[in-house]
Order: sequence, then C-alpha cells, then structure tokens
Amino acid sequence: MHMKQFHCRGENCLGETSVEDFLGQYWQKKPLLIRNAFPGIISPITADELAGLACEEQVNARLVLEKGDRENKPWRVEFGPFEESRFNHLPESNWSLLVSDVEKHLPETKALLHPFRFIPDWRVDDLMISYAPPGGSVGAHTDAYDVFLIQLNGQRRWSISEHFSAETLQHTDLCILKGFTAEQEWVLDAGDMLYLPPNVAHHGIAQDMKDENGDEVHCLTASVGFR
Repeated sequence: MHMKQFHCRGENCLGETSVEDFLGQYWQKKPLLIRNAFPGIISPITADELAGLACEEQVNARLVLEKGDRENKPWRVEFGPFEESRFNHLPESNWSLLVSDVEKHLPETKALLHPFRFIPDWRVDDLMISYAPPGGSVGAHTDAYDVFLIQLNGQRRWSISEHFSAETLQHTDLCILKGFTAEQEWVLDAGDMLYLPPNVAHHGIAQDMKDENGDEVHCLTASVGFR
C-alpha cells in the first residue's frame, strides 16, 4: 500500500478558489472544476488492491456492467463479496467496480479526506473508489449529497447537466437517467477534481489511455461524499 500525504495546489485543494469563496459561491449551489488540485498525486490503492478488497466480507462493493446479461438487457449490477475468479471473466470494456467506505477498511486512504477539513467531519459520508476499463461507467445519474470527484489515475470524461428530465431507464436496478444530454463536459487527468452539489446530473466514462510503453493506464476515481 502506498503511504502518501496528498499535497494540494495553493492553500487548499480548491486551487485558486478560497474556502470562503467556495462556501459562499459553490457549496450546494453550482459545480466547480479544479485542475491539478492534487499535483503529482499517487493513488493510495491500485486496481488489483481494490479488487482484492471487493472480495472481502463486510466490504460494500458492486460491479456495474453496461451491456447487461445473456438476455441482452442493458445495465446490470452485481454485489460483493466477489470470488477472485469473477474478475477473470469480465469484458475488456464497459464495466465498473465500486467500493464504498474504503477509509474504514484501509486507514491509509483517510489521507484523501484530510484536504476537506474545512467542511465539518460530521458531514463526511464515505470515501468510495472506483476502477473502470475504457468505456466503464455507471450511467448518467444524480446524487442527493455533495461530492468531490478526484481523479487518482488515468482519465475520465465527466459530462454534467443542471437541467434534465428525471425519467429513468426501466428494467434495471440502477437509477440511470433516460434522456441525459450534457451541458458541460471535461476530461479529468490524475490530480484534477470536480465538485458537484446535490442533484446535478453527471455521467463519468473511463477513457482509453496508454503510457509511453503502450500499456493501459488504469482509471481510478475517488468520490468523497458529504451529507
């Protein structure tokens, strides 16, 4: 496990935005993109370690597969704990692994929460970390809480909309918006962060990224949620 303190750009993880301006202008009001909020960030967990955590009892983990099952239904969700062999039989794209309350199982990851101490501790809901191969997503959706989305590794394209129909897809256990149309979108690199207030529709899709050797760069994203 990588032991690391997360250094922020400027006095806080909000970049050039002060805490006072953030709380007055953005908190629970409107989205804010902070480029390079965490310069030189190194993910506190690897994709393999996240998968291992998802195999343990008492860990809240789920797999979201966009292509559905043998009946060709779109979007399917599976809940952990998983057998290790499950990860050997996943498609090459269009799925996501999400693990909630990571900070409760791996104390090292609590360092990701420290930059947000300007928000009262009692508001902290959890630290969720997700992995996705290219195309991996959980669909367009909304959350009923404030969230900071930190790109830990790789790239993810985020599309958001503040004006949308609440109609969701039928025949799936996931609340995925049916007619989502992006109003703004950005590709986040490692160290970038996107803040979203409650009830802003958003859709994050892992990008196909290679390193200088042509090897895939895993897309890992941390979601710090606040009640």
